[in-house]
Amino acid sequence: MIVATAGHIDHGKTRLVKALTGVDTDRLPQERARGISIDLGFAHADLGDDRRVSFIDVPGHERFIRNMLAGVCAIDASMLVVAADDGLMPQTLEHLRILDLLEVRRGAVAITKTDLVAAARVERVQAEVASLLGDTSLACAPVFPVSTVTGRGLPALRAWLHAQAAGQATAVNDGRNFRLAIDRVFTVVGSGTVITGTVHSGCVQPGEHLVVSPSGRPVRVRGVQVQGAASARALPGQRCALNLAGVAVDEVGRGDWVVHPGLHAPTTRLDVRLQVLVSEETPLAHWTPVHLHLGTADVPARAVVAAEGHIAAGQAGFAQLVLERPVAALHGDRFVLRDQSARRTLGGGVVLDPFAARRTRRAALHTAQLQVLERASPAHILEGLLELSASGLDLEAVARTLNLTPARAAALQQASRTVVLGKERPLGIARASADLLAAQVAAALQAFHVGRPQASGMEIAALRRAVGSRLPLPAFQFFVRELANRQLIVLSNDTARLKEHEATANDQDQQLWARVRPQLTRAGVQVPLLADLALSLGVKEPLLRDFLHRKSRTGEVLRIAAERFCLRETLARLAATAAELARESDGGAFTAAQFRDLIGTGRGLAIHYLEFFDRLGLTLRSGDLRRTCKDFTTLLGEAEPLPTPADCKKGP
Repeated sequence: MIVATAGHIDHGKTRLVKALTGVDTDRLPQERARGISIDLGFAHADLGDDRRVSFIDVPGHERFIRNMLAGVCAIDASMLVVAADDGLMPQTLEHLRILDLLEVRRGAVAITKTDLVAAARVERVQAEVASLLGDTSLACAPVFPVSTVTGRGLPALRAWLHAQAAGQATAVNDGRNFRLAIDRVFTVVGSGTVITGTVHSGCVQPGEHLVVSPSGRPVRVRGVQVQGAASARALPGQRCALNLAGVAVDEVGRGDWVVHPGLHAPTTRLDVRLQVLVSEETPLAHWTPVHLHLGTADVPARAVVAAEGHIAAGQAGFAQLVLERPVAALHGDRFVLRDQSARRTLGGGVVLDPFAARRTRRAALHTAQLQVLERASPAHILEGLLELSASGLDLEAVARTLNLTPARAAALQQASRTVVLGKERPLGIARASADLLAAQVAAALQAFHVGRPQASGMEIAALRRAVGSRLPLPAFQFFVRELANRQLIVLSNDTARLKEHEATANDQDQQLWARVRPQLTRAGVQVPLLADLALSLGVKEPLLRDFLHRKSRTGEVLRIAAERFCLRETLARLAATAAELARESDGGAFTAAQFRDLIGTGRGLAIHYLEFFDRLGLTLRSGDLRRTCKDFTTLLGEAEPLPTPADCKKGP
């Protein structure tokens, strides 16, 4: 369990931590010389029963609030320290406001220096503290009067810490990628650069490759320590130190993050829910300059308040923060805003969209998306975003925003019945939207077939326009292919049609087929060129070509060469003839000349037939010989071989 101290300067925070742990957290020479905490201090205490607590001792002076904020960005509980002789002081109030903005809900109050005042004074301070906590996230925090001199109250405070540690959930890998906000950097002789911080999410082990963000510098983890001891891994909520290879001590610092490579995505615009402190005298106006404290970073920014132009004191609203330099941020990160001079805390809140766009989107849709991002769980957020995303939801962007591992993202998509479109950069749509789009595709194809019965199908781009889909064309093409894979429609090249539609199933085409088929039947294996067939039928050549191409999709007639079409049953008899020739030939192979002589055509036409069979995989050519490869009946149907010239001479 990680506990941060809070409170005014010289109220005894460091002495109290030392009394509880035996560790003096004032590690800097100037801290010891001046008797005040300037930077963060760290201490660990073994509470027994395999329970440990880590303390982050934060400075209380107003000049070091930025250091205090770096220490409370990822804590489990707080310990607000109030000296009995001074009572409530300015930094007591500011620290409490910060804890409230960060929604720290577990904590205790230690009233120190009780040995210096009368009991009545201690009781008055207790009452003041209870009244102060009433409207904050620490409203139910217990109060412990203590003295580091006499030891008064320390056993009760230790017992509370023990109970809190006992109730602390065991750290587990939480289905999110590793992320740690750096609060300290130093060098260890013989090891190199070491960073410390609290694990916000995920798990890290020695040997892993990570990224320092926002700089983007790749690093490798040499070693891991958890609460001061070497460990095989560090888990969410644990204080840890990482020995890093690949980065010098002056190339990384407080304000940086060490993250899984997939999370490295620096940003300068954050959509947030912003709460303005009730103590503010004026509303927070549009484009107000502020200091953003997020993680351990402190970055100048501007507050964009578009709706009302301001957020009143004590109120909350959506806002966008435009940063002067990039930071590493994700959905759910808590933040605090201070004024331009960094003298006063203005408010704080939570990051909703860490990769916000400029405020040019439709206001109503943007507001709806932010409302969805306020939902409690990733599953509910995914469902809501799918409902709002008519043009498809970028699933990789959502997974990065919510910090989901691939396995957890896939599980959430399956649970929400997300329809995933594409593989390289997948988009998602809701199942209900997919079902509606499938029905619209079917209706559009039906209308197209009625209007253009002779057309073989509708081009995909035209189909997308017809249904009014806002999906990008590649995603829509993927959707149509999936419909074809489910055999709901038929897809050929770049056109789609309904299963039951035949481009030649109209009166005009049926009449033409009644004339073409007898001609091809009489021609037998001597199929004429397209131009000769058109001339004999008295039909325009382009009209006949278009008809035969459409008719070939039914399989009744097939194109064997650029200008020749043959009946399927004729081709089946030719394939049967080739198979019989192969069986009767030495070694099962035959020449084109043998096949030509057997079917009684010219060499050119015989070659057309054999090359057609090659394309179907019925025959395989090797030099001047061919062999049959598979049963022709599966493609062309049952048939008897053609009669040989000798058979014809014998007669009946």
